[in-house]
Amino acid sequence: MWENFDILVVGAGLSGSVLAERYAAQGKKVLVLEKRNHIGGNCYDYLDSSGIRISKYGAHLFHTNDEEVHEYIHRFSQWIPYEHRVLSKVGKKYVPLPVNIQTVNTLFGTALQTSAEMEAWLAKQRVDHHSPMTSEELGLSRFGKSLYQKLFLPYTQKQWQQHPRKLDASVIGRIPLRLNQDDRYFTDKYQYLPQKGYTSFFEKMLSHPNIKVLLETDYFMVKSQFEMLKKKQHPFSLHPFEKIFYTGPIDQFFEFQQKLGATLEYRSLRFEEEWHTLTNERSFFQPAAVINHPSLKTPYTRTIEYKYLTKAVNPDATFGGKTVVMKEFSTSVGEPYYPVPTTRNQSLYEEYRKQATQLADQGIYFVGRLANYKYFNMDQAIKNALELFQQLEQP
Repeated sequence: MWENFDILVVGAGLSGSVLAERYAAQGKKVLVLEKRNHIGGNCYDYLDSSGIRISKYGAHLFHTNDEEVHEYIHRFSQWIPYEHRVLSKVGKKYVPLPVNIQTVNTLFGTALQTSAEMEAWLAKQRVDHHSPMTSEELGLSRFGKSLYQKLFLPYTQKQWQQHPRKLDASVIGRIPLRLNQDDRYFTDKYQYLPQKGYTSFFEKMLSHPNIKVLLETDYFMVKSQFEMLKKKQHPFSLHPFEKIFYTGPIDQFFEFQQKLGATLEYRSLRFEEEWHTLTNERSFFQPAAVINHPSLKTPYTRTIEYKYLTKAVNPDATFGGKTVVMKEFSTSVGEPYYPVPTTRNQSLYEEYRKQATQLADQGIYFVGRLANYKYFNMDQAIKNALELFQQLEQP
């Protein structure tokens, strides 16, 4: 059954789906293997019986400044403008995140008005680190001790189960700082939600007749069949395809080689769903789509009310007076979401990366967040896949 395909893609998430679509459009026969029972990776969503669109693996907000990516996504969906806002609950107060003037005024009783006043307040708070290497050093040098301890230290400890001093600066480096009143989480030129959801977007992307998707099919359970076929048709190759694109955890591909120190660390997420009935006077359960909960007394890291997102796409929907709030818990077990950027993990990944690079001569390529052991935004994952395709096929 494997004989008629030119390209094998392992994983039907963003990176794998983009590569499958690009090669299918070039006339190649593409086989996509997905171990889950659905396409879309962690972007997978569905409509509940109430009409609220729920993302099974947490909220995904598309944003980009990249014109190529912006043009590409519009081939497969209509997109609705949406500017995301997040609040952080500190005690009984809700403050904007990223930190802005309102955040400081609410938490500390100040009356800052201008960017210059905000910068002056931060200058008094900051702990200087000339070249921050850890998340603690960057947090203290960017936000100052008071904000760091209230907003970022406890949240980071809950999210990563490690002290920020053990994590690379890139963790807190993802959180911007605003010197004005702007309370948008992203400032990119393009910010969207897909009109019919992310699953529909992936369905359109993978609908090319040259693409075959096999769900609930684990690459590692069937790769021996590829090896048998290879012996018959391609005795001098590692596999029977022109190319393989692997989007899973890179250490799993090499079967967690003991000589390299076994597995890389990942953080996963667990979700608890709560439904609420609202009164006529109340449209939403919480004051923003996403609420961060930095306190260590609260076991979950954030809550997501998906009605905000569905309402942005379909403002006339009523949902029968119901709403759903998803509590998000960080965990070390389950599907891998986030690479853990410690010195040990980065060193181990580098050893795996060297091995992966050597397989390019055999037409095996590693692409995406897990295969590159690097956090990608959605647009970065798409761009990464497009650039790899262009590098290989349009030199």
